[in-house]
Amino acid sequence: MSKVCWKPGTFIYPIPAVMVSCGTMEKSNIMTVAWTGVLNTNPAMVYISVRPERYSYQLIKGQKEFVINLTTKDLAKVTDWCGCRSGSKYDKFKEMNLHKEKAKFVKCPMIKESPVSIECKVNEIKKLGSHYMFMAEVLAIHADEKYINEKGAFDISKCNLISYANGGYYAQGKKIGKFGYSVQKKKK
Repeated sequence: MSKVCWKPGTFIYPIPAVMVSCGTMEKSNIMTVAWTGVLNTNPAMVYISVRPERYSYQLIKGQKEFVINLTTKDLAKVTDWCGCRSGSKYDKFKEMNLHKEKAKFVKCPMIKESPVSIECKVNEIKKLGSHYMFMAEVLAIHADEKYINEKGAFDISKCNLISYANGGYYAQGKKIGKFGYSVQKKKK
């Protein structure tokens, strides 16, 4: 069996499907983003890539901060809706019955229903072509305590996070290994 060759495109899948909240507690918006990820460990840095015609683009560019809110199987329809509707026409928090939570360091609201909210401060904006990349330092991570295990660690298997791949949303599967398990010495 051989591989089929396609023209260049975005095909590093799956990737997180997140809701990014921006603006202020009074004037806020939520947009769905799949072009997101980790940039650096120390300092902790992440990115989101946004088209300049998106309503949230100006909010983030002007305020230089945002919150990445992880999404779950229960939030899949809300996540999709927030990606299909413009914040210039809809109050997405109100329309989707989502609740704002005050962040510790940024003016943007966090989404209460999200299992994890990541406060971000933009360090650099880079024009890439169709999108602008907002590179940001992580200021704080807020995890819902119902997903914290008895050892005090976040248990990702409890929250049914979703990802995005080739136009679809997918629920995450079960854990199949951990970092280093392929070279771990067997216990005697």
